[in-house]
Amino acid sequence: MARPDEVKYLGFGFTKNKREWKAIPHEKSIHEFEQKMMKLTKRNWSVSLEERMEKINQVIRGWSNYFRCAWMYKKNMRKLDSKLRRRIRAIIWKQWKSIRKKEESLIKLGCPRDKAHSYACARQGCVRCAVTFLNKYIRNIHLKKKGLLTIEEYFDTVAERFMKSFVRTAQC
Repeated sequence: MARPDEVKYLGFGFTKNKREWKAIPHEKSIHEFEQKMMKLTKRNWSVSLEERMEKINQVIRGWSNYFRCAWMYKKNMRKLDSKLRRRIRAIIWKQWKSIRKKEESLIKLGCPRDKAHSYACARQGCVRCAVTFLNKYIRNIHLKKKGLLTIEEYFDTVAERFMKSFVRTAQC
C-alpha cells in the first residue's frame, strides 16, 4: 500500500492536478529513455548519421506511443530534445574530422569565412563546440530536414490522435 504519487506501475507514475490524479511517465522511465538516447548518440559508434537518426526515431516513436495516454511535462520533453540535438551536433562535428572539411561545411551552412576558419581550428571538444557555435549554424530545421523527429511534436500528435480515438470509442 502506498500513495499514488509514490507508485511506479508499468512505467507510469501518478500526480495530482487540482482535484484529479493523472498518469505521467515515471522518473525512472524518463531516465531509461534518456540512457537509450545516450547509447544511440555515442560518438564512437561508427554508423552513418542517417542510420543513427533512424534508430533514434524508432526509440522516440516507441516511447511516445507507449506513453501516449499519459500527461507529459513540456519542460522534460524540451530538455530531452535539446540534449539530443546537442549530442547530434557533436557527432556531426566529430564526423567532419579535418580542419578543411569543418571549415568548408561551416561556410556551406552560412558561416563567414574568417569565423569558419577560427571555429574549425578551435581546440575545444566536440560537445563544447556544439554548445558554443554549432547550434547557430546547424539549426533544428537542418536536423528536421535530415529526418530527426522532435520528441515534443511527435508526442503531442500521438497523444492528440489517442484522445480523438478515445473520445470516438466512448461516444459509441
